Amino acid sequence: MVICGDDALAHRLGAELRDLYKERVTLVIPPDGTAGSPQITVPGRRSPSAIFGRVSAAMSRTAAAPADTRRTAANTRREPADAVRVLHAAEPADAVLAEAGVERAAALALVYDDDETNIRAALTARRLNPRLRLVIRLYNRKLGQHLEELLDQAAAVAMPELDTEHLDASTTVLSDADTVAPALAATAVGGTSKVVQADGLLLRAAERTPPGSGEVADPGLCTLALLSATTHDPAGAEGSDTSGVEGPQLLPDDRTVTSAVGRGTIVLEAVSHAGPVLPAGRLASRGVPLRELFSRRLRWAVVGIGLAVLALAVASWVTTGDHPLHAAYVTLLDFFAINDPAVGAPMARQVLQLLAGLAGLALLPVLVAGALEALGAFRATSALRRPPRGLSGHVVLLGLGKIGTRVLARLRELDIPVVCVEEDPEARGIPLARRLRVPTVIGDVTQEGVLEAAKIHRAHALLALTSADTTNLEAALYARTVKPDLRVALRLYDDDFATAVYRTLRAAHPEALTRSRSVSTLAAPAFAGAMMGRQVLGAIPVERKVLLFAALEVAGHAQLEGRTVAEAFRPGAWRVLALDTTAPADRRPDLAAPRPADGEEHRTALVWDLHPGYVLRPEDRVVLAATRRGLAELLARRPRP
Repeated sequence: MVICGDDALAHRLGAELRDLYKERVTLVIPPDGTAGSPQITVPGRRSPSAIFGRVSAAMSRTAAAPADTRRTAANTRREPADAVRVLHAAEPADAVLAEAGVERAAALALVYDDDETNIRAALTARRLNPRLRLVIRLYNRKLGQHLEELLDQAAAVAMPELDTEHLDASTTVLSDADTVAPALAATAVGGTSKVVQADGLLLRAAERTPPGSGEVADPGLCTLALLSATTHDPAGAEGSDTSGVEGPQLLPDDRTVTSAVGRGTIVLEAVSHAGPVLPAGRLASRGVPLRELFSRRLRWAVVGIGLAVLALAVASWVTTGDHPLHAAYVTLLDFFAINDPAVGAPMARQVLQLLAGLAGLALLPVLVAGALEALGAFRATSALRRPPRGLSGHVVLLGLGKIGTRVLARLRELDIPVVCVEEDPEARGIPLARRLRVPTVIGDVTQEGVLEAAKIHRAHALLALTSADTTNLEAALYARTVKPDLRVALRLYDDDFATAVYRTLRAAHPEALTRSRSVSTLAAPAFAGAMMGRQVLGAIPVERKVLLFAALEVAGHAQLEGRTVAEAFRPGAWRVLALDTTAPADRRPDLAAPRPADGEEHRTALVWDLHPGYVLRPEDRVVLAATRRGLAELLARRPRP
């Protein structure tokens, strides 16, 4: 396995493949001190090699696998002590890829932060090895779809004898931003809801608090995890892979759930149709709202003039005895100064004509003000909005980079009010914020007055997604001084640093929700599964652990084939959730993609209420939930094509 990258995702992915899948890994990273090397802004920053070693050591400290699992893994492959080879290169040139062994590698992951670098390297790698399984990190989703087709066609042309099954897994384009955005958005909004998409369906996992005395917890469709025993203890750490028996338990059996008194749960709550994905332009409003086109003062002035005209029309009707419509008509003529003077008419009629003329004089400045305000409003549509007065209950989003942009789109899809804070006026997410007319504050979040401008004192949640850990922490600490009960979600890379932050914030504010998330930790399992030739639909965070949803062919898996659904369930490892009953020839290869808008015939028949006695057949494809180690065990035991 070859991994080329320049940030934390490359190191996480390398550790995942080496420690869980027991693969030989060649890691190509920029040399120390170059612009592309990872910049982890935590105390005691280390070189890329040291960071990789630290990530690998942290993953190796997880709870030991059962004895039979360890023996099986040992018998399957005995790895040399130095299973990771690190090459330093500024970019993945032809010579670098050749030295990394791409011509003989089973898979190559290109996870540079720059899309162009990944595309150029992918084209080179496909030429060097047409059989190579490519996993490419791209932010541009539309470009990624075209690139998949192009590279697969190139492989088919270079090797016509390449079988279709191998070609389907030949190229996979993933986006770390798309993978983690639903989890980050859900953490900020409710702190409870996690969403994974499969075949146009939204799988919603909900966090349930421990039931009270005499109450029975709603199990949902199934229980996915037990939260850590220290969840409600301010001194307790948010559960990670090193939390031990008090940490969260993924995929527990019914007996464990029943005996876990006082512990919260995460259950698969609902499965709902997501429908086709709307184009980005549909997220924006069709026009400028009237309240933004004209000021409140101008609107009140128009209302006042209208009420004056109405009052004069009623007075004319009462005093003259004319028909109401005729009285209104005469009043409007007087109002626009196009009626004959009321010479010789009764005094009441003359007074009403004078008053209508005075009201008409007020119309001209109102019309001029309206024209100027409308012109200014249309010009302002190309500028960023400022947070409106009286805004409350919103989410303050810090950082509009790749991750922040995807999270912003997700929050707006859910119709959640957002105020963005970004230091760089040319950041990637600024055009999206302008198009969606999301209030945005340009400034350094660590400077005084920036968070206040984002109305942090009336916000519902703070979502800190900048690339600097210390910036996220500083913003969270300051926001808590302004609003102690503010819901806070932080993007942090280092597990030890995140644990220390979590304990401190929980101890200082025990009644407020605090969450820390690592983008590379959430995204790495999906990339690793793709490198092994399996489709990972998504990942949901369970405190500091990750639970994966994957689509898997039953054929070749002794743990699944010929077993009932109940027998195939391995507590703490994997659990079958759904069965794809579509004929193998008609199955769509990518379940994570939404259904076509006009593709009623493409509706995959996913059955979620599986009977425990159903026997899994080799031709079946299932959707299962699995831990990282559980998925690695499933993939390791299957003979490779």
